[in-house]
Formats: sequence, structure tokens, C-alpha cells
Amino acid sequence: MSEMELGGLILVVTLIVLLSGLPIAFGLTTVAVGFLYAFAGPGSLNAVARTFLNEISGFALLTIPMFILLGAAIGSSRAGADIFESLHRLLVRVPGGLVIANILACGLFAAVCGSSPATAAAIGRVGVPEMLKRGVAPALATGAICAGGTLGILIPPSITMILYGLATETSIGQLFVAGVMPGIMLVAMFSVYAWLSSVRSQRGQPPSTENYTWREKGTGLLRVSPFLAIIVAITVFMYGGIATPSEIAAVAAFLALILVFVIYRTTKRVEVWSILANTVRESAMIMLIIAAAGVFSYMMSLLYVTQSLADAMVGIQMNRWVLLIAINVFLLIAGCFLPPVAIILMTMPILQPVLEANDFDMVWFGVMMTINLEIGLITPPVGLNLYILRSVAPQVPLRTVLAGSMPFVGLMLAGMVILAFVPQIALWLPQALR
Repeated sequence: MSEMELGGLILVVTLIVLLSGLPIAFGLTTVAVGFLYAFAGPGSLNAVARTFLNEISGFALLTIPMFILLGAAIGSSRAGADIFESLHRLLVRVPGGLVIANILACGLFAAVCGSSPATAAAIGRVGVPEMLKRGVAPALATGAICAGGTLGILIPPSITMILYGLATETSIGQLFVAGVMPGIMLVAMFSVYAWLSSVRSQRGQPPSTENYTWREKGTGLLRVSPFLAIIVAITVFMYGGIATPSEIAAVAAFLALILVFVIYRTTKRVEVWSILANTVRESAMIMLIIAAAGVFSYMMSLLYVTQSLADAMVGIQMNRWVLLIAINVFLLIAGCFLPPVAIILMTMPILQPVLEANDFDMVWFGVMMTINLEIGLITPPVGLNLYILRSVAPQVPLRTVLAGSMPFVGLMLAGMVILAFVPQIALWLPQALR
């Protein structure tokens, strides 16, 4: 059997195992060990345990549990409600202001949380009932939060970008900065769509009589200021050369804990235990996937599948833009079935040499890939954000949530096209701060 045929067999078996419902870490390890034993002999298994442990022994991996702790602390409080309320007060007189406030709240919450599901749950739990109560179409209300929640893996700090940086040996700091402008671009595109949809649907209806004084608006902004302080601290520490990403993650997590302890009085033992338990659970899951993906990559490399696939893709002599489209179509399809963590760790060892051979910037592609994988979070069958919105708004059918999300999927695809033609949107800030 040739390496290419073996690679096809590995792909089919891996998809069958992962789609069977077996946890990703166990599925990848099972496939890797099985193919190593069958095609490289029992002796090849001697390095499996060492490879498994080496993958999770790097100092840079400390950023993952620290940023997860940051997200768990913020997500356990009324932070999402406060962010939403403060932005709503500012935009109350704008057509579609309630929807735009939710989208902006998702962007701001994502900037201190780094998790798409946590962002969708925190903002959706407060924002969706308010929008439905005030007459916003259910599809728009749920679709806006569903798509806005995906900003959690684009706007830094982002666990997905950390994993991409580790997998490709790309600067995590550069990736964080590169995600800022595209994140703002998507927030703006989502907000414009929400405004246009609201103007069209509210035509002929009397304007809202709800109003807030400048004092009330200022009070709302004061509630948001601690979150802005965390964002500023992360930015200053990282790009001022004061600390490493791991140290910054620890500082940000510490500030988040102080925030929820002092401002939100989250001091009960059960509440603190919930924060720590969620952090350990999610961190352990991601670490196991990283270790399993390392064993899987070792198997692919030992059987010479990775090298053969990369050589074949380079040897096709395909136009670089056609190649980019083909890669993104593949990632879009994969994103419908697998979570971003698994896709990054499984595909980048193969795709990185191909991308570098075609002179694609790995920081820029990291942003493109992140937006691509965001789409998988709001498309079935895996579409995690779809089910989160369904749980926080059980009165809205899943098909309505999906229908409301589709226009935002189109906007994300448009954002990827814009980035392809204007890569400086992602690269200007990292280049300016070097």
C-alpha cells in the first residue's frame, strides 16, 4: 500500500471513529496506536508514552489553563448582563440598537473571555429574552448572538489562536494582535446587517420611547470599566515587552478573579469550586486532545504519510489562490463535524509546509483559519453555538436559530474574501508593533 493510499485509509478510519461519539483524545490515540501496530510493528509503540507526555510538557501551554480560568471566572458572574445593559443604554435610540448592543457585548465579552460557547451563553442568557420581549424577530435575535459568540475565538485572548501558534511555532503575541482588526471588522459587518434588518422590519412603526439620562449611561459605562482594564492590561503587558504570554495569562486570570470576588461578590465556596472545576475540566480536555494529536502526528510522520501528502500538494503546481480556496473548502467541511482544536492539531502539520511553499504568511492564515472555524460553530451537525442558543431560548425552534445564523455565515465568508484581497487588515498591526 502506498503512502497516499494509507493516508486515505487513515482519514476514513479517523472520521468513522470520531463520528462514533468516542471522545476526540481517545479516538485519535486509538487510531494512532492501531495504525502504528499494524504498519510499523509493535516496536513503534515504545515512543507513544514519551510522545504523549512531551506534547503537554511545554511551558507555553500554561497559557491555556490560565486563559480558561479567566473565562470561567468572568462567565460565572453577571459580567455579561452588565456589558449588555451598559451598551443597550448607549444605543437605545438607534434602530436595531438592542441587537447591535448584543453584538458589541459579544465582542467585548470575547475580549476578556476567549471562549465562543461561554460568550454565546453569557450574552444570550440575558440578551435573547430582552430582544424577544421587545419585538425583535426570533431569527435575528438568536442569529446575532449565535454569530457574535464566535468572536470568542478570534478576538484575543483566544485559546484557538494559542493552539494554532503552538502547532505552527508562530508567535502567539503576533496572532493575538492580528486578530484585533479582523474582529472589529466582523463586529462592524454584523452591526450594519442588524441595523439594516431592523430598519426594514420597523418601517412604519413608532420609535421607541425608552430613554436614559447621561448619568444612567455613565453608570453603565462604569460597570464595564473593569473589563476594559483587563483588556488594557493584557495589551500593555504583551506588547510592551513586560511579560511573556504565559505570564500575561496568569495576570489576566488573577485580575478576573479579583473582579468577580470584589465587584460581583462571588465568594461562596460552591461558586469558587464551580469556577475551578470548570477550569480543570476544560483544561484537561484540551491537554488530552493536544497530547493525542501529538501521538497521531507521530504516527502520520513515522508512516511517511504527512511528508507524502505535503509533497503531493506542492507537486500539483496549483495556482496559490486556487490552493487557498481548496484548503478553506476542506476546513469548512471539517468544521461541520469536528471542533476547532482537533482540526488545527490534525491538519496544520500537513498544511503548514504547503502554505509556506506557496508564500502564505502563517500569521495571516491563522486569522483566516480562525474565521473559517468560527463558521463551524454555527453550522450543523456539530454547531455548538446553535445548541447553546437553543438551550437559552427554548421557545425558539432550532431551525429558526439556524436560519437566523445563515446571513452571518455569509458575512464571515465575505470577511474571509476581504482578508484574502487585503491581508494588511490582519498584518498591519503586528507589523507596526514589531
